[in-house]
Amino acid sequence: MIARSITWLIAIAAVLLVGWYGYRGLVQSKPDLPQAEAAVPESEAPETTANTELPIEPSDWIGRIDYRGLDRNFDAIARRPEMAGLAVAIVEDGALRFVQTYGVTDKRSGEWVMPETVFRWASVSKGVAGALAAKLSSQGALNIDAPIANWQTSLRLPGGANSTVTLQQLLSHQTGLVKNSYDRKLEDGQSPGILRASLAGAPLKCIPGTCHSYQNIAFDASAEILAQTAGTLYSASTRDLFFEPLGMDSVGFGLGGLTQNRSWARPHWGDEVRTLQDTYFLLPAAAGISSNIVDMARWMQAQMGSDPEVLSAEMLAQAHAPIVKTPRVYGGKLSRSLLQPAYGLGWRSFTYARRRLVGHSGAVEGYRATMVFDPEARTGVVAMWNNAWGKPFGIPFAVLDSYYGGGEHDWLDISDIPLPEPKPPVVGDLP
Repeated sequence: MIARSITWLIAIAAVLLVGWYGYRGLVQSKPDLPQAEAAVPESEAPETTANTELPIEPSDWIGRIDYRGLDRNFDAIARRPEMAGLAVAIVEDGALRFVQTYGVTDKRSGEWVMPETVFRWASVSKGVAGALAAKLSSQGALNIDAPIANWQTSLRLPGGANSTVTLQQLLSHQTGLVKNSYDRKLEDGQSPGILRASLAGAPLKCIPGTCHSYQNIAFDASAEILAQTAGTLYSASTRDLFFEPLGMDSVGFGLGGLTQNRSWARPHWGDEVRTLQDTYFLLPAAAGISSNIVDMARWMQAQMGSDPEVLSAEMLAQAHAPIVKTPRVYGGKLSRSLLQPAYGLGWRSFTYARRRLVGHSGAVEGYRATMVFDPEARTGVVAMWNNAWGKPFGIPFAVLDSYYGGGEHDWLDISDIPLPEPKPPVVGDLP
């Protein structure tokens, strides 16, 4: 009896020992976060995603792109104190070749970002409205060259321009309004519908229909028009015509479309976790979509022509085609490297390294997102992060440089960027 008890004790000890070293292996498989993010517990390791077919391991990263080198650069950016979490997916030659996540969803809890973590698309959402307009137009249900006065909408433009500005011009930001008209009022809690009606008295940048001037509140009148044409809610029509056929199960609209998920990224400003507000969630066509990185990549593949039964070549050509010239996008060296910037139906385009690229980026408080792809090469990048730092906007161009075989700039170099100044202690803080 004593011998049997000793045998059981030895067996239990062995199991515990194996479990401890297995646990340590899991913890050590995810790099430690920097000192600036010391609130992240080192004892919690991320669970492996349930979708084992995703290219999440270095052995899966096959192609002409230097995925391992880029992964190191992405990790270095994500470790900066300006960042919280980051998700990146790369499509090369039409195939999903790379999915990787970094950092945390919330600096307070230390929950890791995973492939299923949901982020906000912000203004990348605008391309969905453009694609829906192109699809309905190709079906003969919608005339994008008709004036917006032909539909019942809350939008009122100065001087009765509803009767002259077309749906195509609305989707390409040619309302004539001063850039981002009344966005601050939206952020202060005013109703989007009331604000759209009050735009009748807003200042103009140019005669409506004659220049590009980026909008959110006015642009979202397209959701009203497209919903009337489809005969259902805008969210329902996009889900029925796009997201369900494409298998994009994580896509959601509005505040609940983000927060109802098991894993979702909280908005950050540096180390501070910001409180979510409805604001831009109330603009479904302009900024209302959220999803995980895999579904965002799936949407990009559809824009490359992977699913002609959902989005035909004709529809894509109509949505992406440049309609109006725009000012430069981004800033600094990147801005100077993107030539011939233009806007189509909810999509930007520009020339980079002598190739025409299509995409869009987005920014709302505590979130950033970007999608840039080469339609001819069927290669591109999607990235989302839950902080306001602009450096990751260079990610797509670093990836494309690797695909093209070199570039003039290292878009991901952070060696000369100083660390932020530490915050002064507040009353009650320990020294």
